[in-house]
Amino acid sequence: MKRLRSPILLILLTLCSCKKFIEKKEQQAALSIMTNGHWYVSGYKQNDSDITASFSGFLFKFDDNYTVTGTKGSFSSAGQWSVDINARTITANFPASGGDTLKLLNEVWKIHDSYDDSVSAITTDPTTNATDILQLKKQ
Repeated sequence: MKRLRSPILLILLTLCSCKKFIEKKEQQAALSIMTNGHWYVSGYKQNDSDITASFSGFLFKFDDNYTVTGTKGSFSSAGQWSVDINARTITANFPASGGDTLKLLNEVWKIHDSYDDSVSAITTDPTTNATDILQLKKQ
């Protein structure tokens, strides 16, 4: 009976290790995609209102230390970002000094669709039930 436990334990440990390995590789792939190049907002709908024009001229650079910089002309604001592969979310946090436009990105965004050069995400305000849809495109 004791001999049966060892192979079962070994199989369980192997499966857990494989899952962690796969998650780490997915995290690394997402990080690589996000940090290569600059991104811009190709679409932003706030509760059915298209406010994409508010982001016109902004470029975003995501760094592997989880900082993101939004730049428009001579204006620049640095914030934080994170990704959760398991939950399929991306979170942005720009400071209040970044302006009203960049503060619109300060949400936990559920990734709806993603490719190497584009991301579509959605967030819902729990208080108002308003839905925002964000589309990012790589430049």
